[in-house]
Amino acid sequence: MPQKRANIKEFLLMGFPEDWMLQKLYAALFFLIYLTALMGNLVIVTLTTIDRHLQAPMYFFLKNLSLIDTCYISVTVPKSIMNSLTNSGSISFLGCASQVFLVIFFGGTEFALLTVMSYDRYAAICHPLHYETIMNRGACVQIVAVSWLSGCGYGSIHVAGTFSVNFCGPNVVHQFFCDIPSLLTLACSGEHILEHAFIIASCCFAFICFILMVVSYVHIFSSVLRIPSTQGRYKTVSTCMPHLTVVTLFLSSGFTAYLGSASESPSSVNLFMSVLYSLLPPTLNPVIYSLRNRNMKVALSKIFGGEMASKM
Repeated sequence: MPQKRANIKEFLLMGFPEDWMLQKLYAALFFLIYLTALMGNLVIVTLTTIDRHLQAPMYFFLKNLSLIDTCYISVTVPKSIMNSLTNSGSISFLGCASQVFLVIFFGGTEFALLTVMSYDRYAAICHPLHYETIMNRGACVQIVAVSWLSGCGYGSIHVAGTFSVNFCGPNVVHQFFCDIPSLLTLACSGEHILEHAFIIASCCFAFICFILMVVSYVHIFSSVLRIPSTQGRYKTVSTCMPHLTVVTLFLSSGFTAYLGSASESPSSVNLFMSVLYSLLPPTLNPVIYSLRNRNMKVALSKIFGGEMASKM
C-alpha cells in the first residue's frame, strides 16, 4: 500500500535521553564546549584583524575559517541547549529547513576554504618568489568570496532536495539537530531520489577538492625533500602542520558521522558521531592553530602576557 503523506508542521529533535538529569548534564556540557569554541575563534578573528604581523594571506584565510566555525557551531548548539533546558525538542518546519541549509552552507564553505588554504601553502612553499603576486590581496578576497558562494549554493541545492520530498511521518528526528540523513528516513518511500542525486554530485565535487588538496601536498613535500638542511625542512613543514591537522579532523569526523547516519536505526553511536563532527572541529581548530603556529603564539603572548605584565 502507498504511504500516506503527513502534514508535518514541526519536528521533534529526540537525540538525547529523556532523563531530566541527563538533559541538564548535556546542556551544561554543550554550553561549556560552545563557550570554548566561541572564545577561541573570536580570539583568532581579533588577533588576525589587529596584529600587523598577522596580515599575510594565510591569516586572512584563518580569520575566515574562524568566522565559519563560529557560525557553524552556533547553528545547532544554542537550540539544542535551549531544548534541553525547557525539556522540549520541538523545531518548526522552517526552523528545521534553516538548520539544514546553514549546516551545509557553513560546512561546504569550510571545506572549500580548506582547499584554498592548501593551495596557499603550495604557492608559498613551491613558488616563494611569486607568492605575493599569486596570492595578492585582491585574489585572496575573490577566492574567499567564491568559497562562501559555493557553500551557499551547496546548502541551497541540499535544502531544496531534502524538503522537496513528502514526509510520511512520524515527525521524530533521532538527532539533536536537523540533518539530512535523519530527515530522509522520515520521507515517503521512493521520494528521496532527487536528494540522493544531489548527495552523489556533492560527493563527486568533494572528492575533486580532496584530490586537489592531495596534489598540493604532494608538490609541497616534494619541495620540502629538496631542502638541504634538516632545520629548513622542519621549519617549512611546521607551517603546514596546523592546516593538515585541521583537514584531517574535519574530514575524518564528517566522514565517520555520515557513515553512521546512513543507518536506518537510531543509536547512541550515531548521536556520538554527530556530536563529534558538529562540535569537535570548531572547538579544536583555534587550539590547533594557536599551538602550532609561532606567530599566533607570539600574538597571544602579547595580549595575555606582555600587556598584562606591563600594567602590573
